[in-house]
Amino acid sequence: MANSQMTRGIVSGRLPAETIARNFSDLHAPLDAHEAAVASDRCYFCHDAPCMTACPTSIDIPLFIRQIQTGTPEAAARTIFEQNILGGMCARVCPTETLCEEVCVREVAEGKPVEIGRLQRFATDTLMAQGAHPFARGASTGKRVAVVGGGPAGLSCAHRLAMKGHDVVVYDAGPKAGGLNEFGIASYKSVGGFAQAEVEWLLQIGGIDVRLGEALGSGLTLEALRKDFDAVFLGIGLAGVNALRAEGEDRGGVRDAVDFIAELRQSKDLTTLPIGRNVVVIGGGMTAVDAAVQSKLLGAENVTIVYRRGRERMGASEFEQDLAASKGVRILYNAMPVAVHDGEIELEYTVETAGSLKGTGERFRLAADQVFKAIGQVLAGAPSGVRIEGGKISVSGDGRTSVDGVWAGGDCASGGDDLTVTAVAEGRDAAEDIHRALIG
Repeated sequence: MANSQMTRGIVSGRLPAETIARNFSDLHAPLDAHEAAVASDRCYFCHDAPCMTACPTSIDIPLFIRQIQTGTPEAAARTIFEQNILGGMCARVCPTETLCEEVCVREVAEGKPVEIGRLQRFATDTLMAQGAHPFARGASTGKRVAVVGGGPAGLSCAHRLAMKGHDVVVYDAGPKAGGLNEFGIASYKSVGGFAQAEVEWLLQIGGIDVRLGEALGSGLTLEALRKDFDAVFLGIGLAGVNALRAEGEDRGGVRDAVDFIAELRQSKDLTTLPIGRNVVVIGGGMTAVDAAVQSKLLGAENVTIVYRRGRERMGASEFEQDLAASKGVRILYNAMPVAVHDGEIELEYTVETAGSLKGTGERFRLAADQVFKAIGQVLAGAPSGVRIEGGKISVSGDGRTSVDGVWAGGDCASGGDDLTVTAVAEGRDAAEDIHRALIG
């Protein structure tokens, strides 16, 4: 009975199809050739470019912008892809406002950086539209490498290994390869099926066999992979979701934000996707913002993000927080969930002292017929024998795990930020280290 009352306000078709189509259009429209020329002309081409240092994949940003300026965007794209084979998606989803653009000399001096992200998209889209792949597979080494996980880290690793001449088999648990890029990113950041188009384009290099619906622990074991392959790379992401630890968490209407985003990304008709009238999202990262904004774009009347700490502690960037506010999402800081009731969520104000968080005892309620949990993901089913550190696979150097012949990278590995661009860098660097280990 409680569950049916809780979910009564969750319905589909809150907005007409044309409104939803407009709401989910490209967040940042692509530059045309003239706009790209104007934007590239603002670059100072710094010889000690801080933007390049800030990029996790170390793309030569001044070089590729100069190549755009001189009318050779295809050359610019190759410069990008040499360091980041998923540069097209990263141009769309990277938090450039806290990476390359934040340290741009133009930003520091004028408060308006060179539009590095949009210029990167212009270059990569130009080359990808031509269909041809810019890299060739290396001469066969006779070595075979298993890559578990077809997300950004796994795909980056597989592509670099193929460039070196190794045979690669990518195992992925999902119905499609792409990982976070396919299932975990807001639809308005990657429109038109770009994630799958990028995967297909990447695989043009050859030498990469993708096997879907296969996951560690479900007929696939690390022990068997080590016997069958010369090396193994784990890019399995974080499939588990932290518990809310609030009374009534198991009620209908309470679900994981990552599942909601994945369902939305795979929906062929967003008017059929049920959404609540009053939606509350618990969390403070990019997933929380993506879930909240998309709830609003689907027609939820009231959407609130509840974060247990202050604004400056939120994982989502200031840009993302402002984006949420611009779409009508309310962000409530210093509050945590206590209980979920029929049509309401009970919260308690918090205070942080010396890094320690505790409730103040002051409680209040918000109307909520749908609650999304975006409170962090965890490693689901750690591979046998691999050392775990802080809930992730412990790695050293370029992704080496505690097990000989096994590397790891991306969100599942310790040490890096949980960003697409970081995962790409870790997969690439692990591939280089695997190649050195196999060839010498």
